[in-house]
Amino acid sequence: MAATEVVFFADGSGKVPLLGWLDGLPKKVQDKFIVRIGRLEECGHELRRPEADKLRDGVYELRVRHKHVNYRLLYFFHERRAVLAHGIVKEGKVPDREIDQALRRRIRFELHPETHTYRE
Repeated sequence: MAATEVVFFADGSGKVPLLGWLDGLPKKVQDKFIVRIGRLEECGHELRRPEADKLRDGVYELRVRHKHVNYRLLYFFHERRAVLAHGIVKEGKVPDREIDQALRRRIRFELHPETHTYRE
C-alpha cells in the first residue's frame, strides 16, 4: 500500500491552527499524536479505531487519551493527502461545530490546495 502524504491546513494568511494547539499540549500527548500521524501516513484510509475514526461527511479524527482527557485531531482527505485541520479536547461526542469547521476548511483546501498547505 502506498503511503499517504500528511499535510497541515494553513489559512489564507499562512497561519496553521493545529500547530499552536499542539504546542500547548502536554509532551506525552504531543508524542502520542506524532505516533498517530505516522500511522496515518502508513495506513491512510485504512486507519481505524482505536487510533482513528470517521465522524461524518468525510471528516475523521485521530484519537489520543491521556489522564482521562480525550484529545482529537480532525482531518480530511484530498486526493492522496490527509489534511490535518485542527484539534480539540472533548467530552462525549465531537461537537457538530467542530466537524463543521473542518468541513469549511476542506472546502477552502479543495478550492486552493497550494494556498492552504503548510510548508516549513
